[in-house]
Amino acid sequence: MTRIGYARVSTIDQDLDQQLAKLKAEGCAIIRSEKISGGSREGRNELATVIEFLRPGDELVVTRLDRLGRDTRDVLNIVHECEQRGAFVTVLDPHVTTRGDMGLMVLTVLGMVAQMERRFIKERQREGIERAKAKGVYRGGVARIDRVAVIEAHATGAGPAEIARRFGCSRMQVYRILSR
Repeated sequence: MTRIGYARVSTIDQDLDQQLAKLKAEGCAIIRSEKISGGSREGRNELATVIEFLRPGDELVVTRLDRLGRDTRDVLNIVHECEQRGAFVTVLDPHVTTRGDMGLMVLTVLGMVAQMERRFIKERQREGIERAKAKGVYRGGVARIDRVAVIEAHATGAGPAEIARRFGCSRMQVYRILSR
């Protein structure tokens, strides 16, 4: 039996150190981490690797349920995939495991709570943006990539993949900038 830890934060500005320390303290032999939104499973390559690696008797360990995902269906699908591989899932805070019969029920309820929390956060964010726009103080998000430099790089013959490497972003972001 191998304990495999999975850590995730939503943005590159956030820090994984606390999660990694907790997973190490729990005795996880392998720990995979990524910085990507938990809103869906799309693009979460480290999670896919962990699930693919699971063997019968292994344990996938996360610090909190929302690290697995913010959508109840996604979380339940992840748990189901782990169970199909003969492995189980353990959440450290609050401590819940799918090893017993009650674990899956508790994880389902916690998943629903995480999904509701995500909806509340999005709603509060939307309301805050609307209030800021009404006051005339909303300027939008901070540009993380110099759009003019991306366009200039493309004009000099650099392809989207090269531009993405140069600016530390995804090709999709480059395509979005170039399409505007």
